[in-house]
Amino acid sequence: METDKDPKKIKDILERGVEEVIDKDNLAKQLASGKRLRIKLGIDPTAADLHLGHSVVLRKLAQFQRMGHVAVLIIGDFTSLIGDPSGRSTSRPQLTMEQIRDNMKDYITQASKIIDIKGAEIHYNSEWFGDKPMSFLMDLAGRFTVARLIEREDFQKRLKDGLDVSMLELLYPLLQGYDSVAIKADVELGGYDQRLNLLFGRKVQRAFGQPEQDILTVPLLIGTDGEKKMSKSVGNYIRIAEEPNKMFTQAMAVPDNLIWNYFQLITDLSEDQINKMRADVGSSQLHPKEAKMKLASQIVNIFYDSVAAASAKNEFVHVTQGNQLPSDIAEFKIAAKTLGILDLLVAVGVTTSKSEARRLVTQNGVKINGQTKNDWKETIGVASGMIIQVGKARFFKVA
Repeated sequence: METDKDPKKIKDILERGVEEVIDKDNLAKQLASGKRLRIKLGIDPTAADLHLGHSVVLRKLAQFQRMGHVAVLIIGDFTSLIGDPSGRSTSRPQLTMEQIRDNMKDYITQASKIIDIKGAEIHYNSEWFGDKPMSFLMDLAGRFTVARLIEREDFQKRLKDGLDVSMLELLYPLLQGYDSVAIKADVELGGYDQRLNLLFGRKVQRAFGQPEQDILTVPLLIGTDGEKKMSKSVGNYIRIAEEPNKMFTQAMAVPDNLIWNYFQLITDLSEDQINKMRADVGSSQLHPKEAKMKLASQIVNIFYDSVAAASAKNEFVHVTQGNQLPSDIAEFKIAAKTLGILDLLVAVGVTTSKSEARRLVTQNGVKINGQTKNDWKETIGVASGMIIQVGKARFFKVA
């Protein structure tokens, strides 16, 4: 099967929403040749939800797939037992296999919102690691030296700070690299924070006599806090399976200076359309809020449809401009009669972090039954029907 060799599409796939390509000249040549490439993306199920940060690289995988290449999605159920050390200042807490199974149970359904699952190859890396004998691990580890593994920046920083690097963490890049051997990857995709792992995958392929994969990294999507990469652990994420109204509201929380980055990385608007909108905002012909509402509509439309996007926009306007309560407020049962305000915010799902809850309170971002709360030490009497409002458009109700 010959693939799409359109030069404009090849340029777009190599440049839009791309941080780095190694080896770019080689990959461009391969794409122009019409050869059907095997494009690998691995995701470790360390949490149950895929979010917009994941969608950046999944959209790139879908782009290759639409051009006729083979999308190979690997769910790292085995490698999750170790945990990716990339960018970590400490070792990850180890997950149990039960936690991993629970986390990944909806991954395929979620990924199908972006890629053509029926046309993709889906693998779990326990397929090739689960029954391997100890001699396999000895053979794999014996092909590399500790010096080469420990030279990674993140490991070196930890060692310099007097922190440990576990033997399991040293094995992680070997195992992830072997995934590329197992599926004979021509190209591997990943976030820019995965760069060291993807490069090591080339070394593992070479050690096993395979041609080295090209790698393509994408930028890390900054979360709704405007500071850190989108992550469930930080609480600054938008789930790709979120219901439309909440997804729209969360997208409206993206800081103004990031909306162009979001347009480029997670929407299908052309560069010309994005640049025109940006110029209109710069010349005051378009209000930043209107541009952000366009972004929120685009996001809901991508994961649902135009009807859901229009409905979510109407609901947002109804709540924020009409000073009305949402038509459907998430309800939470709380057994305690009193709770500290930070515990209350965590209990109803405003955030998973007490530090983030404290920030919201001290910045006058929280109202309870219409009254602004700014004392993070306050104890709240919990009552059925209580309405908790965060910002202008996030509402929670005690059942």
